[in-house]
Amino acid sequence: MIRRVFSVAVKAVITFGLLSLLGVVIYRFIAPPVTFTMIGDALGGHSISKSWMPLSTIDPNMARAAIAGEDSRFCQHHGFDIDAIEKAFRKNAQGKRIRGGSTISQQTAKNVFLIQGGGYVRKAFEAYFTVLIENIWGKRRIMEVYLNVAETGIGTYGVNAAALRYFGHDASHLTPAEAGRIAAVLPLPKKRAAIAPSGFTRRHGNSITRRVGVVRNGGLDACLR
Repeated sequence: MIRRVFSVAVKAVITFGLLSLLGVVIYRFIAPPVTFTMIGDALGGHSISKSWMPLSTIDPNMARAAIAGEDSRFCQHHGFDIDAIEKAFRKNAQGKRIRGGSTISQQTAKNVFLIQGGGYVRKAFEAYFTVLIENIWGKRRIMEVYLNVAETGIGTYGVNAAALRYFGHDASHLTPAEAGRIAAVLPLPKKRAAIAPSGFTRRHGNSITRRVGVVRNGGLDACLR
């Protein structure tokens, strides 16, 4: 009985490994058609707005704003920012509210392949997919997918759909301020809006806008050029 259970478990792991690897390879070349978050929005009665745009067409200010707001060491790490993780762990242990230290690579792995939430089990799968996309996709593809599948408002996915929704034009031309406002929405897209932002969203967006130039001048987006 134990041997049979073990055999089934091994086969399940191998099957999952092969299917997940195949999915990552396919999405290296093909745009992910849907995510679990999109499905959840649709089931909740929301219409889905998304419009894929290649990274080469998206205004460079948008990727720089994402790096400034979400992951300043995106081009330096290999999927995991250990310093940010340790800082988040220390702050959380002190009871201070802080973001979890997830990189753009980790967020992309979660957005494309997994459900939101899920605790440590989901985090383990997130780490697994992060390693895969870092090694199979590379930085440019990770950023391209991230900017196209990240939730940027209720029922709105990707920076192109966000630009159309908030500013009335596509993401091929974004000012640093516009890119900063979209980036400011990313952490809490269901509670924030890039148009006429107020409070923390405005302050955070303005802060990101100021750092867009720092990212460009400091070469923090070098892996995308």
